[in-house]
Amino acid sequence: MRLTILGGGGFRVPLVHRALLAEARLGTPGRCTELVLHDTDRERLAVIARVLAEQARDVRGAPTVRIADDLDDALRGTDFVFSAIRVGGTEGRVKDERIPLSEGVLGQETVGAGGVLYALRTVPVAVRIAERVRELAPDAWVINFTNPAGMVTEAMSRVLGERVIGICDSPVGLVRRAARAVGADPDAVEYDYTGLNHLGWLRSFREPGGPDLLPGLLADTEALTSFEEGKLFGAEWLRALGELPNEYLHYYYFRRETLAAVRTAPETRGEFLDQQQGGFFDRAARATQDAASAYDLWERTRAEREETYMAESREATGGWQRESCDLDGGGYDQVALALMRAISRGERTRLVLNVPNAGTLPSLSPGAIIETVCEVDAAGAHPLPVAPLGEAELGLMLQLKAVELAAVEAATTGSHRAALRALALHPLVDSPAVAERILERAGY
Repeated sequence: MRLTILGGGGFRVPLVHRALLAEARLGTPGRCTELVLHDTDRERLAVIARVLAEQARDVRGAPTVRIADDLDDALRGTDFVFSAIRVGGTEGRVKDERIPLSEGVLGQETVGAGGVLYALRTVPVAVRIAERVRELAPDAWVINFTNPAGMVTEAMSRVLGERVIGICDSPVGLVRRAARAVGADPDAVEYDYTGLNHLGWLRSFREPGGPDLLPGLLADTEALTSFEEGKLFGAEWLRALGELPNEYLHYYYFRRETLAAVRTAPETRGEFLDQQQGGFFDRAARATQDAASAYDLWERTRAEREETYMAESREATGGWQRESCDLDGGGYDQVALALMRAISRGERTRLVLNVPNAGTLPSLSPGAIIETVCEVDAAGAHPLPVAPLGEAELGLMLQLKAVELAAVEAATTGSHRAALRALALHPLVDSPAVAERILERAGY
């Protein structure tokens, strides 16, 4: 089986490779035998290739790694395409965050005005990729992790239909932390989770055949505040909600506190990553040609990246540190491989994925991309029935879906009015005049 990674010079690519190596060590039948990397930044791609070479040393049956000459070369003959591109690099993310902050509204990679700006820049490229996949690899499946994942998957699905599936590691992380907090097996629990990417809620979870474990967790303050979401949102607010929100909802529920923390921080997350990852690639490129040097640098940089994840939200809620079990950097790579296994081998599994609504939520159109629990088999991902959303959750979802659709329209047609709607209708942007100034400063 051949897997192509677009954005193959990305910092997190070794995590996917690490998961592939685990299958190689086990001798898993039908595993990936060839990994093809493509990236517009050839220097970063060369560094990541060195990291992978060291990581695979002495692993019998490790997939061969090939650097593609161009996009078309990367796509021809592939079985799966893992899209993890970053249009504009980390420098673009810095602008996406700083421009909104200068207008007094949140700038973040996937949330608020920053997310809309990132989508305007990224969607046209993602659509062109989808068109080339349709032309050169019509039987391939595209697994999208390119942010903002919901909007990008929405745009690509208009070209590829159900053969593009969006993934995110936030929902599975929430489920696993909640299960551990009550002593349940994270790998065995069944759960009800739905929403949009970075805007979802865990409404129930249980061991097979058992009662819902969420009410007991909500009632136990010590257990509830033992993991990230409990610390972020606080026990009383979670009890008032009666559910566990995705960590990114902290930007919506505590917008004042989060904005204050971001504005007073010495640097934005994008600035931190721009300096940190830029420093890593520079040092690795200057290091000896011994791949171990690049790998050791990568591992140290990865650990620091995980330790500082969502630092501004943690600062706004007391400045606590992440648990060691959340620092291994895994998550989306495991979701991606589980998805590929289910499709390529017919191994039925359940995953939280970004897929067409298909009637799951009657208030949204069938083709609208939502993030929900799916059963996956050789035919793809099939959303499962979910409990009805509450008015507050549905209202927020509908508003954000309107933002997503307007952003996709603006990115694919060049419509300034659609871009203005996308920004001004976002609940974290408080004025159309502010939205207009942000667009002007960003060059739209």
